[in-house]
Amino acid sequence: MQYKQLSITAADAALREILIAKLAKTGFDGFEETGGKLFAYIITGDFDVAAVETILAEHAVAYEVDDVEEQNWNAQWEASFEPVIVPGFCTVRAHFHNIDIGTPYEVVITPQMSFGTGHHATTMLMMMQMQQMDFVARSVLDFGTGTGILAILSAKLGAAQVLAVDSDTWSYQNAMENIKQNSCTSITVLQGSLEYVKMEKFDIILANINRNILLTYMNKLATLVAKDGYILMSGLLKEDLDIVNSAAIAEGLSFISTNVLNNWINLLVKK
Repeated sequence: MQYKQLSITAADAALREILIAKLAKTGFDGFEETGGKLFAYIITGDFDVAAVETILAEHAVAYEVDDVEEQNWNAQWEASFEPVIVPGFCTVRAHFHNIDIGTPYEVVITPQMSFGTGHHATTMLMMMQMQQMDFVARSVLDFGTGTGILAILSAKLGAAQVLAVDSDTWSYQNAMENIKQNSCTSITVLQGSLEYVKMEKFDIILANINRNILLTYMNKLATLVAKDGYILMSGLLKEDLDIVNSAAIAEGLSFISTNVLNNWINLLVKK
């Protein structure tokens, strides 16, 4: 399969995170960061030149576009994966890391280039908020589970049952592998979207995706969360807060808190 490789010069890590979020909304599904550059990949037929040019012009970055054949970009990315530590709480490491764990919780993954390795600021924001929440004996829905990190952490925090949902085949397979690796028997993985979730109520819903998907599914999320339950969202830039929070309020949800990291935010609401 033919792909487009977008090579962007961006020395600032926070800027690279913003570009990843915006490019992902246009269909890019593979990203690699190295040497002050961001490499983004998309199937040639899905490449929207006008949308990409608008994004890159907004941030005044230099870039090049090349045609490449499908390859194992993940192998190179995996080799550079470093452990992620939320101090005093959780360590996310790859299966090949041999390090002393100084946190009460640990998530071991086989890293993929899919969203959710813990390096991304929004995953960090989700984990830091989860540290403040009570998961013991709770039911949890992880919408857009990616590598399964948040579902696994929920189980390790004592959740009674966790449903991890993702429409992407690669993410589904990787989440299954990582869940098995962490010996989490309370997690069920579903390939699909929220339409495939049977009508039941969840005490906690985790949704680390992006603004557009959160807005599209806000009504469904509000329906699935139990009374007095929480929805923790991220994949959001600071500029997204007002519109997403307003959508949540319109569905009968109440604002609880928001936190910022490298221009990204999380949003916690309650039913």
